[in-house]
Amino acid sequence: MLYTALIFGLISSLHCIGMCGPIAMMLPVDRNNPTKKAIQILLYHTGRLTSYALLGMLFGLLGRGLYVAGIQQQISIIMGVLMIVLALVPEKVFARYNFSRPIYNFISKVKTSLGSQFKRKSPDALFTIGVLNGLLPCGLVYAALFGAITMQSVTFSISYMLLYGLGTIPLMSAVVYVSNFLSLAFRNKLQKMVPLVTVIIGLLFVLRGMGLDIAYISPSNINLFVRSTANCH
Repeated sequence: MLYTALIFGLISSLHCIGMCGPIAMMLPVDRNNPTKKAIQILLYHTGRLTSYALLGMLFGLLGRGLYVAGIQQQISIIMGVLMIVLALVPEKVFARYNFSRPIYNFISKVKTSLGSQFKRKSPDALFTIGVLNGLLPCGLVYAALFGAITMQSVTFSISYMLLYGLGTIPLMSAVVYVSNFLSLAFRNKLQKMVPLVTVIIGLLFVLRGMGLDIAYISPSNINLFVRSTANCH
């Protein structure tokens, strides 16, 4: 299922250019030196990938605990359903309940730190902007984490999030070079594809958890971790 992460990242970037595109366009990069500019953009993306990898590790550890509890297949189904719900329920409905309120102070500090980093042009500032950008609340990142939690190991969970992040890089880089294509009408057309792909990937995780003996999609016997690992003392 790792391949779904890259696909999901590519499609999610259609949403990212609307939500995080302004951050990418405001990056304090050298506009006159193409080589230096490319390196600076790479530092920004490295920061984002670092955040995604850390989140993948945390959710991978959680997934490991769920495996030990013997509910990994049920979790795959639940995570798939949650992906579908995130895709179909309008964001304003989630905003009404303010699920991020418990971590509001943390998010506020992230945004404050992000703003201060834009005033600097050093390499570490660009890397830090990427790290902080990766920590900002995003429904599609949450959906990717739902996928990461069902992976076979912590390493696969990290890989899932890294592949997701890699999938977002092409379009997120393009907005730094060509901002004219980010018209509202264009973004709206592209974003209509995001819920469809999210639902498809969610369905793949549901099928995976059902164990229907479909090669590569729904194997009959799913073990997210090697059984002997659970018996280690």
